[in-house]
Amino acid sequence: MAIERYKIAPGLEISRVITGLWQIADMEKYGNTLDPNETSTFMAPYADAGLDTFDMADHYGSAEVIAGYFKKNNSSGKSTKLLTKWVPKPGPVTREQVRAAIKERCDRLQSEKIDLLQYHSWNFANPFWLDSLIYLQELKEEGVIGALGATNFDTAHLRIAKSIGIELVSNQISYSLIDQRGSGKMTDYCAENEIAILAYGTLCGGFLTNKWLGKLEPASDGLANWSLMKYKRFIDTAGGWDKFQNVLSTLDVISKSIDRPIAAIASKYQLEQRAVGAVIIGARLGENAHIADASSLFSFELSPSHRSEIGAAITELLPIPGDCGDEYRKPPYLTASGDLSHHLADFPPVYDVIESAGKSRIDSGTTWEKLAGYSRAVRTGDRVLVSGTTATHGALAIGVGDPIAQTDFVIDKIEASLESLGAKLTDVVRSRIYISEMKNWEPISRVHGERFAEIRPANTMVEAKLIGDQYLVEIEVEAVIQ
Repeated sequence: MAIERYKIAPGLEISRVITGLWQIADMEKYGNTLDPNETSTFMAPYADAGLDTFDMADHYGSAEVIAGYFKKNNSSGKSTKLLTKWVPKPGPVTREQVRAAIKERCDRLQSEKIDLLQYHSWNFANPFWLDSLIYLQELKEEGVIGALGATNFDTAHLRIAKSIGIELVSNQISYSLIDQRGSGKMTDYCAENEIAILAYGTLCGGFLTNKWLGKLEPASDGLANWSLMKYKRFIDTAGGWDKFQNVLSTLDVISKSIDRPIAAIASKYQLEQRAVGAVIIGARLGENAHIADASSLFSFELSPSHRSEIGAAITELLPIPGDCGDEYRKPPYLTASGDLSHHLADFPPVYDVIESAGKSRIDSGTTWEKLAGYSRAVRTGDRVLVSGTTATHGALAIGVGDPIAQTDFVIDKIEASLESLGAKLTDVVRSRIYISEMKNWEPISRVHGERFAEIRPANTMVEAKLIGDQYLVEIEVEAVIQ
């Protein structure tokens, strides 16, 4: 059977089932490094079956090395598409650091060009993520990167990136029957802006398979690998084991009627969702291969009644909180360990604190602060005052012409200012919003409403002539540290 293809960018066509190599890190977690020659041979059956697109990352153990060896030395690997990720630690980044990181990816992949480089940011309150994307865009224009994508971005920050001209073609996100955050506004934005959703977790680490149908709930500390540990947290958050078993039972009925395994039905449902370019199915190279099951996704269709039955079952689940990628940025951390301890040691403050005249203050580095002689934020006692803040990063105006992108970036910058001085966004007791045109009041208010939904500070909005024609909104806040 023919494997469906998806044109994700000019000159880059991928298979609609991507083979994920994140399990390499799990296979190497006790310090044993897999032999690239031996392990790469297990990639050949995938490529020969038409599943010729592989996904990896800088932190998936030696996955890049194995994939690079396969493409360079195995005849089956010559036409493969290798997608990788760069996941830097939070903090300022220089052009030279970005270039060094991408050179390392190229060296490990034994290639002068990366087919698709996907970028992950740990903390959007830290505005230096934009610098990384700007420097990656430069490398794309130089031809070192074929196409540029994001991974675990939420809708707001996809929008901000696109607003400054970053040519993102994809966003890799958790998107499954258990985790439907990718539907709604993420799907709408991606469809409108020709961004392909690359859906991972469609099998919830193996939970959405016949193996778990009717089984007793497993103890989290007895699960066999990181993927199962991670997705058990998703199941718990979505309402627990009984609700999950209801979804499996629904899939089982459909499975019997069309003679396809539960896993194929779960992935097929996601593959058919709007804006989804491909689903990513993980492989433990050399241990088990599900090539026939993955290929079978293109041998059947789900009827409208099947989709309706599945839709009814997943509406019984509790929604996973937040937007896409939030599981890596705020509680509840839906990771294997339940926190970020196996990813990061800490989150450094975004801005350096300056002590002067009995108060603490920070500067964000915009040209206005030095020119006009003011601080981005000042702390005195338990009070933190944040100056009127516009969508400015250094000398760059963000989201020109887009009030939604500007408001989100402004609140990010305010959050970074507060955190650098020991406060949090939840400590805000007053916000003042100045808008340049009254026609933008509603989109700006909606963003404020989303970001401060549970905080509910006192608020004032006024129309004002802002300094700088490109600015549509300026916000200042006051916080009291609890």
